[in-house]
Amino acid sequence: MTDRIQIILHAGKEQSLKRFHPWVFSGAIKKMTGVPQDGDTVEVYSSRNEFLGVGHYQKGSITVRVISFEPTLTDATFWRRKIQQAYNYRQVLGFIDNPHTNVYRLVFAEGDGLPGLIIDVYGDTAVMQAHSLGIYRALALIAQALQEVYGQSLKNIYDKSAETLHLQDTGAPLNSYLLGSGEEARIVTENANSFFVDWITGQKTGFFIDQRENRQLLATYAAGKSVLNTFCYTGGFSVYALNAGATLVHSVDSSKKAIELTDRNAALNHAGARHASFAVDTFSFFKNQPQPYDIIILDPPAFAKHHNVRHNAVMGYKRLNAEALKQIKPGGILFTFSCSQAVDRYLFNNTIMAAAIEAGRNIKIMHHLSQPADHPVSMYHPEGEYLKGLVLFVE
Repeated sequence: MTDRIQIILHAGKEQSLKRFHPWVFSGAIKKMTGVPQDGDTVEVYSSRNEFLGVGHYQKGSITVRVISFEPTLTDATFWRRKIQQAYNYRQVLGFIDNPHTNVYRLVFAEGDGLPGLIIDVYGDTAVMQAHSLGIYRALALIAQALQEVYGQSLKNIYDKSAETLHLQDTGAPLNSYLLGSGEEARIVTENANSFFVDWITGQKTGFFIDQRENRQLLATYAAGKSVLNTFCYTGGFSVYALNAGATLVHSVDSSKKAIELTDRNAALNHAGARHASFAVDTFSFFKNQPQPYDIIILDPPAFAKHHNVRHNAVMGYKRLNAEALKQIKPGGILFTFSCSQAVDRYLFNNTIMAAAIEAGRNIKIMHHLSQPADHPVSMYHPEGEYLKGLVLFVE
């Protein structure tokens, strides 16, 4: 084995790891053979000294995030194998060398067996975000693995972990290129639609890749329709609607920076006078500029990141959807989403039903929506299914 610190669990607490769930909660830990520091790689054992996994230690409710359920060295070979597995899966999905879509998620944390790691690919650039110190310490090896797997097709690797790990408070180096360099924004292609992506100053890694299939679904309904896209960020849904032949698209976001990117993307796709944007809060827009639309998209940020604020989030979703349902045209279509992990699909659906009752509208469910296959959900980690949505026909 190794000289790593060993985490010993209480009797019976090993069952979730034997089912390959990758989290060890603080309350499950009986003792440790040493004093691990945040980011250390540790080994986890049952109370009967059975090996359970290798993971990254970090103080908190989730104390260990398991990256291997087999004894292993987390060396360059380990990371090369993990990145190759993720690459092979995206190749099966059809994202590698796809002329119509060069934007996809290469690594989705637990879904790819690498808790704490996100890697998004934008053409010839990979943008990485570490959500744990253990992953952050391994970024140089991960970057090396990316270069080995992609070869000359990968020109840039950008580390954007400062926000996720609050590195500005630690004195650690902030966001930077680990390979190459780049401009602030680059044009990428998604289902033959063009977008500027700003991974340096934009939210997350620069683009909300997880809505790709849902944007494509919107395009099948948008021709000849008026569309309102709220919480639009960089205008993904707006561009799809415009390119599908929508007669009018209004984009709303409280962020002036987001609206600037939306306008830039609309112009890139030759929207012309069919598009208008509004840098205003969505609730204020509904109140102060009420008008009927054929299609409304509600894609708010996570209203609840923790269960202790779930009630407030549910009330927010209910109010938001009730406002949209009051204003949408008869025969209209509502695309509504939640990316709050604390709000499960059952609770979300019930909340939308309550909003429809309050608005006095009869609705039919046209589609149940989720995240795409490059954001995989491990069968052993159902918590990875965070995005849920409904497409509703409003009578």
